[in-house]
Amino acid sequence: MPELSMDDRYGRRPPRYKGLAITLLIIGGSWLAWAGLHHSNPEIRTNLISFSVVSDRSISLRYSIDRRTPSDPITCTLVAHDFDKNVIGEINDVFTPGATHAEKTTLIATRNTPVNAAISRCWVSTQ
Repeated sequence: MPELSMDDRYGRRPPRYKGLAITLLIIGGSWLAWAGLHHSNPEIRTNLISFSVVSDRSISLRYSIDRRTPSDPITCTLVAHDFDKNVIGEINDVFTPGATHAEKTTLIATRNTPVNAAISRCWVSTQ
């Protein structure tokens, strides 16, 4: 009598999900690669270079932007904070169409003594 394998003896079948797992792996890996490449190169990149307190009612913010499309105007919201992290000053600063890299120093008026300043957000503005 021929000797039976363990699979034949106990009725185990090879798994049928290997094809599904490979398909999901290919689709998931492709999506992960696309998402990583797409989001690693955003439309607008900002860089806070420095800020300095000018007086009890104003702070200076130096920053730069990099944009993919130089013909797009960019608007950035800049904010100033006090010691308790409250927003005490806010301004919308506009970059006109031009070079892909631009740098600017902007004065933000505040209602209290500022401690720091930040770039809240930047977006492509419509004309």
